[in-house]
Amino acid sequence: MCKDDAGTYFVFSTAPGIQIRTSPDRTAWTLIGEVFPDGSATWTDVYTGTSNGNIWAPDCTYLDGTFYLYYAASSFGSQNSAIFFAKSTTGQPGSFTNEGLVTSTATGDTYNAIDPNLIIVGSTWWLSLGSFWTGIKGQTLSSSTGKPTSTSVTALAERFVSSDAIEASVIFQVGDFYYLFTSWDLCCQGTSSTYSIHVGRSTTFNGGFVDADGIALTDGGGTLVLESHDNIIGPGGQDLMNDVDGVIMVYHYYTSAGSFLGINRLDFSSGWPVVV
Repeated sequence: MCKDDAGTYFVFSTAPGIQIRTSPDRTAWTLIGEVFPDGSATWTDVYTGTSNGNIWAPDCTYLDGTFYLYYAASSFGSQNSAIFFAKSTTGQPGSFTNEGLVTSTATGDTYNAIDPNLIIVGSTWWLSLGSFWTGIKGQTLSSSTGKPTSTSVTALAERFVSSDAIEASVIFQVGDFYYLFTSWDLCCQGTSSTYSIHVGRSTTFNGGFVDADGIALTDGGGTLVLESHDNIIGPGGQDLMNDVDGVIMVYHYYTSAGSFLGINRLDFSSGWPVVV
């Protein structure tokens, strides 16, 4: 989720053209169109082997009057994946200029190039990414091009279970710590979804994350933040932002009526995020 200088909130969501919704108050949302209004992003096809631009997990950063939108293309269970980015000064449908490929993976690689998240620390741009396989990686980007400065990636988190199910990384700074949020288990199965949100923290943005028990996230650690409860099923795919009332976490979840956007404030007073 992004908020522009006029105070308008923007949410971008998985769809062939990336759907755009706006809100004046984080409560009432309006679907205003698509990033790519013709619903097609055919430049992704050569990397995914699919057609009609199957675009996933857009990540928005609003900086100095510009929307930077990183997004992925893939298909379920495949490493034939790629991350791209686009930018706009208005966030409106059709206003985004596609800036091209950021990184890609193919069958047999050790990780999967989806679920991008950008954090900017001083003059450093750092992209976290990854899903299943060997987990979450990090990569330095050029602040001028928005693309990697090298092919090197750093291991940030991994799970050692039969499914290797970890994805949707977000790195977010609160005080002296950087918090790495991830989604565990299975997304996108309706009320059979088993997604849950976990976290670790570090004093640096590019590694060394541990959970509340001191277990490294690269050793399978992760402290639970939010899981299925009551009629809320499979919360995950989270993003965080600072707002006037504190740190806000947005995520998606299911009920018997369909899929929904969840928004909660997080309390970090204990040093660890608590949903309120």
